[in-house]
Amino acid sequence: MTAPYDLVVRSRSVLVDGEWREAAVAVRDGVIAAIAEYDEELPAQETVTLPEGQVLVPGVVDTHVHVNEPGRTEWEGFTTATRAAAAGGVTTIVDMPLNSIPPTTTVEGLAVKREAAAPQASVDVGFWGGAIPSSLGSLEALWNAGVFGFKAFLAPSGVDEFPHLSTPQLRQALEEIAGFGGLLIVHAEDPDALDTAAATAAPAASADPARTEAGSGAAAGAGAAAGASTASAPDGRDYDAFVASRPDAAEQHAIAHVIDGVRATGARAHILHLSSARALDAIRAAKAEGLPLTVETCPHYLAFSSEEIPAGGTQFKCCPPIRDEANRDLLWEALLDGTIDLIASDHSPSTAELKFAGDGDFQEAWGGISGLQLSFPAVWTAARERGIPLERVLGWMSGNTAAFVGLDQKGAIEAGRDADLVAFAPEEEFAVDARALAHKNPVSAYDGRSLRGVVATTWLRGRIVHGGAGELLDEGTRTPLGELLARRGSTR
Repeated sequence: MTAPYDLVVRSRSVLVDGEWREAAVAVRDGVIAAIAEYDEELPAQETVTLPEGQVLVPGVVDTHVHVNEPGRTEWEGFTTATRAAAAGGVTTIVDMPLNSIPPTTTVEGLAVKREAAAPQASVDVGFWGGAIPSSLGSLEALWNAGVFGFKAFLAPSGVDEFPHLSTPQLRQALEEIAGFGGLLIVHAEDPDALDTAAATAAPAASADPARTEAGSGAAAGAGAAAGASTASAPDGRDYDAFVASRPDAAEQHAIAHVIDGVRATGARAHILHLSSARALDAIRAAKAEGLPLTVETCPHYLAFSSEEIPAGGTQFKCCPPIRDEANRDLLWEALLDGTIDLIASDHSPSTAELKFAGDGDFQEAWGGISGLQLSFPAVWTAARERGIPLERVLGWMSGNTAAFVGLDQKGAIEAGRDADLVAFAPEEEFAVDARALAHKNPVSAYDGRSLRGVVATTWLRGRIVHGGAGELLDEGTRTPLGELLARRGSTR
């Protein structure tokens, strides 16, 4: 008889190869060693049988998380972020390079991040690098040090230490990244379109775009954190006026610049947190052309619509903004037809003081949605209401996200992959209490909302997550670009 397995998890419903089946999943040395019949005798140090109502699914891979440590650890931090991730069924996160100080724009900055994360991580953690004007020409060294790609803003980010790229600098970054087979991920809003909106919209939209959060979790009124003042407009509590200050055209124009750059350079690029459905036709055309372009959207764009956001509800503020219900419907359609490849949280927290600055004035309050722990149930709740099955949600949030960053050992329950497993009760309902979440600050757009889908247990490489078991992911775990491009159809 072979040596006993470390763990066997039996369930009447296991997601294997995109389908549900009864199975026993056997784990040895942190890896799925076998997928057997439910009743098969499997000697193991521990055997868990899931009760009725729970299913066994792969851990979520969240490729868009702002941890903010070091430098702004009062906003979040690796201890709280990774505990929140595990509580929400997320077993891998990839941390964004900004809102921390220093940002991850140099090899030295990456080393600081890794040193901070290593002793605290409860789940596996990878890192994005940053493409800012001063880092252009030296991106390859950061790539070789282990980042998964490079984040760039095309409009002001809201934090001084992470300036945006001009259109010529975007082209320069893409040319450089194409040379070593890297990946550019882009916050796509066009500053000229934002300036036009600020000049023509009344008067709540008149704030300086450089002081307006550009979607990363930096602030509208970012200058407030640096001691600057931002004048409050009379109707600053009006959400529609805020949306008018971040129009669809800003996303459309910026995405067009990215597509032009990808076509000219052959570089691989990814559009972050797509909120505007008006950009979908251009994206579809680029993909039909065969350009190496991928796209994500976020739980808040799929779960909320502008019609339900109250005046002064700055807990809903993010950029690009949450748009109307018809727009939301089109984003769902684009997920279903493969135009949008994946869903990532864009977890972007701050302190309550910053999030509610200005007493409900959208031009002063800090932007960004804090949603890491709730992203999986939030998307599942919205999908379920539309008749979309759970396996599609996991495709967008686990399989496709893992493939996107080349983590072949993640994203599926399959022999040879990491035993990152989640016992999930898809029909169990709960009411969100922001104070009870593992996030550092009790601020949530989902507070008081009823969601379906309760995470009962999260295993990371076959061990229940209790804290401190996460590993740091680097170039040794990243699939080369050529292999990724050869199988691009897997993320459609």
